Amino acid sequence: MTRTVKRISTVLLVVALGIVVIYAFRPKPLVVDTACATRGPLQVPIDEDGQTRAHDRFTLTAPIAGVLSRISLHEGDAVAADTLIALIQPLPIDSREEAEIRARIASAQALKREAEQQVARAETAHQQARRDLGRAEALFKQDIMPRERFEEIQSTEATLARDAEAAKERATAAVAEVQRAEAGLISIASERQEKRKAAPIRAPVDGRILRILEKSAGVVASGTPIVVVSNTNKIEIVADLLSTDAVKVQTGAAVSVENWGGDEPLRARIRTIEPFGFTKVSALGIEEQRVNVIADFVDRPVNLGDGYRVDVRIVIWEGADVLKVPASALFRIGEAWNVFVVDRESAHSRSVQVGHRNALEAEIRSGLQEGEEVVLHPSNDIKNGTAVKSRALQR
Repeated sequence: MTRTVKRISTVLLVVALGIVVIYAFRPKPLVVDTACATRGPLQVPIDEDGQTRAHDRFTLTAPIAGVLSRISLHEGDAVAADTLIALIQPLPIDSREEAEIRARIASAQALKREAEQQVARAETAHQQARRDLGRAEALFKQDIMPRERFEEIQSTEATLARDAEAAKERATAAVAEVQRAEAGLISIASERQEKRKAAPIRAPVDGRILRILEKSAGVVASGTPIVVVSNTNKIEIVADLLSTDAVKVQTGAAVSVENWGGDEPLRARIRTIEPFGFTKVSALGIEEQRVNVIADFVDRPVNLGDGYRVDVRIVIWEGADVLKVPASALFRIGEAWNVFVVDRESAHSRSVQVGHRNALEAEIRSGLQEGEEVVLHPSNDIKNGTAVKSRALQR
């Protein structure tokens, strides 16, 4: 009996030692971060830098060359429509300029007479060619003149007809050049009669002065930008997107305006996508094709002016109730998307069909059920069937 008890005790000890050895050398489960597949809203945005600008901006330029008066207004001042902003006094014409004008007129008149003589010569040559063609037609019908000679006379008549028309066009241009040169005499006559007055620059609309480009008095050429006026109460947003992103944006898409200086984002809507692109060099020195996208504010901006920096988030797709997982759970095997699903404390690879996705979440169209637990940031140590210990980050 004692010997039997000893044998049983020995067997139990061996079994216990075996169990201890098995557990001692058993691989420890990998601790992994996990999250559950859930249903909820999902948005796919395009994030880009943007800036505000006045919707209606008017750049007022010098209508004539002259002496610009000093502008007493300041940038930011409110102006009503037709408010006088500046005056430009025309420059006097001296004797040298008058002589140049009269010389240009004489030259233009000489070219006009030459063009008229060329018209007369071309018309005379054409009339002769028409008479030759008439005689040639009669001879050709009587089979006296060969076809090659008749066609040559026809071609000559057509060429001379075109030459006559071209000469008339040159004569018309010469007449216009004379008129343009003679226009210089009008300013001389007006100045001598003391009828030349200062040209005013007036505000075209009610608004504010955004910029004064010529602040000091001085001589300016015709067409020189003087001041920029706009209604700052009507502000829009412009953002340049990659052309590959711009084609995904639809008119009327929702826009969230962030980092503009306020506590809450502002809402806006896409008004237009410009139909032309342009090349822009990125910070990395890469040439990119960009397209401007224009949006109007839905929420009235507070204290936002022209040229302020903002961040825009344009929603190109959104769903109210979609099955989704964190994007960090996805990995590729070949061309297929996969996830590791945690089942009975082990990870199992499963192929899934991914729909829309953003930087944080992805839509799962098939392959997962709501509530199933997936591994986040799966490492190379995880294989199909690897024991894992879940550290849930999202339930």
